Amino acid sequence: MKTREDIIRIIDEENVRYIRLWFTDILGQLKGMSITRAELEEVLDNGQGFDGSSIQGYVRIEESDLMAWPDYRTFRIIPWDIGGERVAMMFCDIKNPDDTPYLGDPRNALKRMIELGAQNGYTFNFGPELEYFYFRNRNKLEFMDSGGYFDYSTIDEGTILRKKTCRHLENLGVPVECSHHEVAPSQHEIDLKYQEALVMADFCQLYRMVVRETAQKEGFHATFMPKPAFGENGSGMHIHISIFNGNKNLFFSPEGEYNLSELAKSFMAGLLHHIKAITLVTNQWVNSYKRLVPGYEAPCYISWGRRNRSSLIRVPMYRVGKEKSTRIELRSPDPACNPYLAFTVIMAAGMDGIKNKYDLPSPIEQNIFHMTEEQKQSNKIDELPSSLENAVSEFSQNELMREALGDHIFETLIANKMAEWDMYRTHVSQYELDNYLPIL
Repeated sequence: MKTREDIIRIIDEENVRYIRLWFTDILGQLKGMSITRAELEEVLDNGQGFDGSSIQGYVRIEESDLMAWPDYRTFRIIPWDIGGERVAMMFCDIKNPDDTPYLGDPRNALKRMIELGAQNGYTFNFGPELEYFYFRNRNKLEFMDSGGYFDYSTIDEGTILRKKTCRHLENLGVPVECSHHEVAPSQHEIDLKYQEALVMADFCQLYRMVVRETAQKEGFHATFMPKPAFGENGSGMHIHISIFNGNKNLFFSPEGEYNLSELAKSFMAGLLHHIKAITLVTNQWVNSYKRLVPGYEAPCYISWGRRNRSSLIRVPMYRVGKEKSTRIELRSPDPACNPYLAFTVIMAAGMDGIKNKYDLPSPIEQNIFHMTEEQKQSNKIDELPSSLENAVSEFSQNELMREALGDHIFETLIANKMAEWDMYRTHVSQYELDNYLPIL
């Protein structure tokens, strides 16, 4: 935890000229402004005003004045020069001019949910695995390699680029556990060490920024688009979740089946109960639903299991002496989601399961992708929404989502996603021109 004086001292010692103030719009896009060293003390003490009317999902034009308040804990120096200058950054909380939290700020929504969990003695830990692709440029799907899962080369361009990215992340104070090539050509993954929910949501934003900017500096293009290439696996963001009370992992039970506590089972049951509504937040783009189809490893069936990677929720096997690592893995989210909102609705659904003691169905250990329709029906296996339109429908009928996100974010997200769906469904694609124009 850095103080005001620490920040000023470090900036002067490191000869930092500019400080970026970052926040996130409703769709998870990083927004912000830069201030000079001369303005720093004023902003640290009184925040930085800005016009919120042009930010996606923020205020109307007649209510445009907002304040960005830097969170001292997030202060970092960016580990490369920008325009020949040293630059620092801080994430900000968005407030109204009267100093009340702004209800359209996704970071504020997550902080509210964290406080609700803390009232029950819960600390939520998240460990997302963000996958992404490298391409040679942003205008053409030209892979940089033909590698597959865990393929390794010390001279491969993508491997070198990924290692540079890991170094930048660690220089930013973002702990990296491991990195590797993923299943599809030019697809990579960097795994971060699990953190408390708000810290990890900030880290996700830093992660995406560092991946993209490192690639761009080297003349390449990185994308977190869920399904950029037809016929190849899409990119997911598997999220490992646990709840602690102090140093005690509340998901672990030495006597429990699979070493899971009743609290962990109820949390999973809550996730499964609300997963259709959650999907709009964890998979928020039209393109997200081209990943959630059978045959490409992404889960599209509502179930849970232990070693079964076709399940929506997987429970990693318990290892003796590793009680603190007991966790569940939610496999449906993709890396293009808003991490603040995604963590918020996941926590809300899980806590609703705990509160109402939802029953957890039996695990499914067979490969669901190989089941017949009759087998899926007999096992009562339901499916995730198959399109953005269906996800909006599920989300809009779920009162827990409204309660968790607040009226402003809830209603604005619905309006934004329906506008996106309308644009997509009325668009005439190249597929239609190629297949129908010659014959109809």
